[in-house]
Amino acid sequence: MERNNLYPIFLKTSNLQILIVGGGNVAEEKLTFLTKSSPDAKVTLVAPMFRKATKDLARKFDVELITDSYHAKYLMGKHMVIAATNVPEVNIQVYNDCRSFDKLVNVADNPPYCDFYMGGIVTKGNVKIAISTNGKSPTTAKRLRQFFEEVIPEDINKMVHNLNEYRKTLKGDFEQKVDKMNAITQKLVEKI
Repeated sequence: MERNNLYPIFLKTSNLQILIVGGGNVAEEKLTFLTKSSPDAKVTLVAPMFRKATKDLARKFDVELITDSYHAKYLMGKHMVIAATNVPEVNIQVYNDCRSFDKLVNVADNPPYCDFYMGGIVTKGNVKIAISTNGKSPTTAKRLRQFFEEVIPEDINKMVHNLNEYRKTLKGDFEQKVDKMNAITQKLVEKI
């Protein structure tokens, strides 16, 4: 049976430098997705031209825009790269350059050229759920995101805050604290 072997992580994008190559619809979509989830992300876009909506979004989130054709020099100092041009040869060049410089790369809509995927994300306060379909069906990830947005209560953040405050009061070693937190949160998964 086929399975998803991706390892999910949550990146502190305010500590990373991210490059998006492209200035069209797909680049704007990637920037929208990134800034919605991580409004403090440090992002640079490079492209020969940018759509007005992309410029407006970039201004809103303090994104650097470089009006130029892609060149490998733009990878320097970047941790993560998203290739989102409408020129497949440029996207493949970005991928090859990233391989040469040990950069994590995502070539939009081209899973074989991706080190990571940008899946569906549900955010409610401090609770964030990432959804992956292993690059097979972004639409399924979208529908699952919509489902979780509906079923996770809006006040989940209050519960998380209260549990964090309780956790701070616990005495004992790590294992004892874990046992106490497991006992108190067990009711969250019990069927009624």
